[in-house]
Amino acid sequence: MFAVIKTGGKQYRVNQNDVLRVEKLDAKVGEVIVFPEILAVGGDAGLTFGTPTVAGASVAAEVVEHDRDDKVIAFKKRRRQNSKRKRGHRQHQTVVRISEILTGGAKPSKAAAKADEAPVAVAALPAGELDVSNLSLISGIGPTIEKKLRAAGIVSWNEIAAWTDEDVAKWDEELALRGRATREEWVTQAKELLAGKPPRAKADQAELASGKDL
Repeated sequence: MFAVIKTGGKQYRVNQNDVLRVEKLDAKVGEVIVFPEILAVGGDAGLTFGTPTVAGASVAAEVVEHDRDDKVIAFKKRRRQNSKRKRGHRQHQTVVRISEILTGGAKPSKAAAKADEAPVAVAALPAGELDVSNLSLISGIGPTIEKKLRAAGIVSWNEIAAWTDEDVAKWDEELALRGRATREEWVTQAKELLAGKPPRAKADQAELASGKDL
């Protein structure tokens, strides 16, 4: 099933589990929000168009993070007037993950936002000592790649440890990882961290020992 939603003056075609960037929303990270303006809904039963919106339809999504778009430069020059003006702008955005497409006036459920996750047991972790959301402790994940992963809804070692070969191939293509996940053995590293083993990189071990992000 898919839906066409309207938010921030723009329209988006979405499916369940899609991650997209929309105009900034007044919501906290982790909060489930509802898009009430649904212009069309499609599925096995056919396609329904709204007039202008589909009655009783809505789309629930979880806020992943608040971010800003790439910088846009506006440059203006007046010929023979010795006048130049250069301004930069980065539009504020919200990254959301579609959790449910609802019809018939149904209400969203918080559980649905996490329904597709397959958490890995963390019993071997010393309580309170390790932060499973610190993706940078996995060798090969730098600030840029970590940002991509979080935007895609991958926010902990648990999720990476649960990846199958198909998942690795999928994320490698979608996030342009260029084989890094396989080459650096991210899945194995995540499982090692969850088992209480120290990070592979010496710099990461120093970070772990200090308890701070270096």
